[in-house]
Amino acid sequence: MFDLVSIILFLIPAYVANSTPVVFGGGTPLDLNKKWSDGRYIFGKNKTIKGFISGVFGGTIVGLIISYFVLLPYFNNLIFQISGFFLLSLGTMIGDALGSFIKRRSNVTEGKPFLLDSFLFIIVALLLSVPFLNKAFYTLENLIFILILTLILHPLTNKLANMAGIKRVPW
Repeated sequence: MFDLVSIILFLIPAYVANSTPVVFGGGTPLDLNKKWSDGRYIFGKNKTIKGFISGVFGGTIVGLIISYFVLLPYFNNLIFQISGFFLLSLGTMIGDALGSFIKRRSNVTEGKPFLLDSFLFIIVALLLSVPFLNKAFYTLENLIFILILTLILHPLTNKLANMAGIKRVPW
């Protein structure tokens, strides 16, 4: 198992990507207000183009900053680390949108708690970063730690954003 500090440093860009749209999002919905065959919006009004792009950009920038200071042990080289952080951020935003898509299909109201909101973004992020990571990173212990940490941090940060008036719903 890699040391926990390295795993947390690896995850920071994904968590930043996931939270950046709360601050820098808004504007045109990612689904362009189009509806699926079930008559519901594809992603919903809270998933925006600006939010998606700012999430990928924000996570990647934080990944570049981390890369400047340290080469994490599960990347082969700096190019792999930078590329991995970009794909981690992109995967975060794709996973978040996928979660909203599933949430809409499940008839869950926007802003209501849904378990997928807490972990689907990190699963897709990890899947997209696979080509750039050493296989040793993907141990059962590491994955369990990542999922537990995400299940704790995601609702906690949402609650803090709600208390700060940045986010309308506490979940």
